[in-house]
Amino acid sequence: MKVSDFDYELPEELIAQDPLADRSSSRLLVLDKETGAVRHDVFRNIKNELHPGDCLVINNTRVIPARLFGTREGTGGAVELLLLKRISGDVWETLVRPGKKARPGMRIVFSDKLSAEVTEIVDDGNRLVKFEYDGIFEEILDELGEMPLPPYITHKLADPERYQTVYAKYKGSAAAPTAGLHFTPELLAEIREMGVQIAEVTLHVGLGTFRPVKVDDVKDHHMHSEFYKIDAETAEKINQAKAAGGRIIAVGTTSCRTLESAADENGIVYAGSDNTEIFIYPGYQFKAVDALITNFHLPKSTLMMLVSALAGREHIMKAYKEAVDLRYRFFSFGDAMFIR
Repeated sequence: MKVSDFDYELPEELIAQDPLADRSSSRLLVLDKETGAVRHDVFRNIKNELHPGDCLVINNTRVIPARLFGTREGTGGAVELLLLKRISGDVWETLVRPGKKARPGMRIVFSDKLSAEVTEIVDDGNRLVKFEYDGIFEEILDELGEMPLPPYITHKLADPERYQTVYAKYKGSAAAPTAGLHFTPELLAEIREMGVQIAEVTLHVGLGTFRPVKVDDVKDHHMHSEFYKIDAETAEKINQAKAAGGRIIAVGTTSCRTLESAADENGIVYAGSDNTEIFIYPGYQFKAVDALITNFHLPKSTLMMLVSALAGREHIMKAYKEAVDLRYRFFSFGDAMFIR
């Protein structure tokens, strides 16, 4: 199976640069994964696709202002650092630019309150850095850091909260779980009133999501690692819904990867926390997830492979062509798809 099998033509002007004023007014493409049939709607009508007894699983991670700008101690050269994942305490895995000079022992100064030292070079050329600071790290990060928008978004975001879901709680992501950006508190309340359960999981999204796949054969790709957590109450809610015949509907590929990482062969989801490197591509047998709310993904990305695993590659490629023809908005601030 070739990575090129998941490529498609996308005019650059269809990449959404700004969020819509009303989160729930995005367009919605509804894809039947069995037949490939497609319908078009508006996202606020997602409630018409849900049934009492279904369980909607959302990712409550919160994006941190993970982009820091500093100078190299001694030379004063400009350094950009992107926080990817907390390893332990004050040690983070990061992406450092320029990378060639970021050798172990290099010190970076961000302000009189915050500095860091590169301690190790790890996979993909990422760096481990140890921070030193005066005060509370999270407060300093809020003061100095910037929201790490994906590289395909070139516009400056007027309101950083628009790159957070309305249910974002736990800080730790370098990118938003963007399928959830379409929900408003009012829409979620309506869904609950219908008798649909809403369960919250946490997966801290890494920038590996946006990294291009550099191999030709899908099976040669190694997925990045991401931390997830499911509490006992959430696991019980999901398992009860499934046992009663309800559908488990993942909001976003991050929720989907969390559930599939935590489920056994019988689809039972277990509480706990771990790092997952699960790679879902065609041929994968889903254990927990029945349906998926998702955005439109980058060509040749692992997320294109995931949705193709759920709905079939031919159905996905046909649906994407129709979305391009109808001028849907793509990627993080774009429109949505419901694979049912």
